[in-house]
Amino acid sequence: MYTVGEQDDHEDIFPVVEHEGGHWQAPAELERRLHKLVEVDETYTYLRHLARHGLYHPMPVERTSPDPAERVPHTSQVTGSDGVTRTVMQVYTDGMLTRPHPYVVFEFVTLGSLARIVPPEVDVLVVNAATPCQLLLQVDDEEREVWADLHEELFDPDALTDRLVTRYTGAPETGPLLHGLACGAHLCYANGDPWNTLDWHGAGYSHEVERLADSWDVTGRQEWLETQQRLLECEVSPWYWDFVLGARLALVKAHGTSSTRVDAGLWRDSVESTLRRVVEVPDEAQFASFVADMRQLVGTVLRYEARFRADGLLGEDEVVRTVAAWDLGRASKMARWGRGARYATRAEMNDALVRVSAGVRNAYSSWAEFSAAYVLGRCLHFDEERFGDWYTSVREAHHALLRAPGSPWRTVPFRLPG
Repeated sequence: MYTVGEQDDHEDIFPVVEHEGGHWQAPAELERRLHKLVEVDETYTYLRHLARHGLYHPMPVERTSPDPAERVPHTSQVTGSDGVTRTVMQVYTDGMLTRPHPYVVFEFVTLGSLARIVPPEVDVLVVNAATPCQLLLQVDDEEREVWADLHEELFDPDALTDRLVTRYTGAPETGPLLHGLACGAHLCYANGDPWNTLDWHGAGYSHEVERLADSWDVTGRQEWLETQQRLLECEVSPWYWDFVLGARLALVKAHGTSSTRVDAGLWRDSVESTLRRVVEVPDEAQFASFVADMRQLVGTVLRYEARFRADGLLGEDEVVRTVAAWDLGRASKMARWGRGARYATRAEMNDALVRVSAGVRNAYSSWAEFSAAYVLGRCLHFDEERFGDWYTSVREAHHALLRAPGSPWRTVPFRLPG
């Protein structure tokens, strides 16, 4: 069951933006464009943007469903200045959503699905109600057909991934919270999520629940708490990854050489001798197989690091010292996923992000070093030395996040004051 924290139960269910003709700072790029289109009365172009990006509609948490066709969307009765009472349904773009509410959630819906699920009694669809980028649409069969056609033409979920998305408003100030958010930048880039918001809705409530269940076997609050803690303590990744990397660091310290000049044979022998010294061996055959795997892991790391240098992820004299980044980077997103699924309170999410920040700053000296370690962890987990999409996609994210002017790694200092 969801535990409501003291910061969670609030009255900000629907966004309301005070705007009296003065300057308005849109929360993100999409809303900035929609505002300009409203000013010039470009309804069709506005709809084309909605078709590409999708929308969110509110639902009582106990009545929602992963299947849009099974939802009964929230509607209300509004009496206009002409004295006519109309049935209205409200939808919002991602940047306009308020902080998560314990009892009302927002579900993602495409414009095509919206054409099917808007109840027949609805007269008016209001997009971004009570904001400077509000649009009113009269709902009839012809309008629904336009939505369905635009969806068919324009919606491509892949086009919304592998991109940097930054919120212009509402982000925390520079400090551990913002730094902790920046530590999840790899996954935010891959999923096309805004990296710097604490008001997390992700791809909608049901999708956040499904994501945690399908990818993490997390189906409730207690499982989320346990998984979040294991990620923060770097206990999700296999212990022997850092054990092997630590053996190289020990050789560097013992022999006074650079990390890149450690002899591979000596490194393998050190791994094996240390294992034989510290591990109890109940089954010699199984242990011998494990030792052989650890000796092979040395070669795997060396080949990945060589590729990283060729691709600009590591400098000529640099190595990966620890893959803690793989767990800590995912812990940054796990905090937000838990919030979106209503398994985490706002305070628990914030605490996890602060702990991520501290762990990353203790383990690394720069965003580039953190990122290379994250990439190695991802490759060891998924890639199996194929150097396929598991590697190339995160390599793209690494370079984009280090180079793009608005990237978290260009705007958030790695070392915090104090």
